[in-house]
Amino acid sequence: MAKYAYHRLDSNQKEIRLALEQAGYQVIPIGRPVDLLVGKDGKNWLLEVKTETGYLRDKQADFIHNWSGQVALVRTVEGALAAVKI
Repeated sequence: MAKYAYHRLDSNQKEIRLALEQAGYQVIPIGRPVDLLVGKDGKNWLLEVKTETGYLRDKQADFIHNWSGQVALVRTVEGALAAVKI
């Protein structure tokens, strides 16, 4: 079993979420399989948030690699805004 049974938030997730919301996006923290579900104008994005030095766990990397839809790894507000094409 994993060392942590709960989902820990990356320190930059709140800042990223607030920036997306201020830009008019709806943001739902989902925690698994990725951190954020983002939507606007009938479009959806899956975002996995990591800090500058954070790394993907094996299950996260597998999900991102195998998911046939859109998913982005973001580390900054600018990266998140770029991922949703602002």
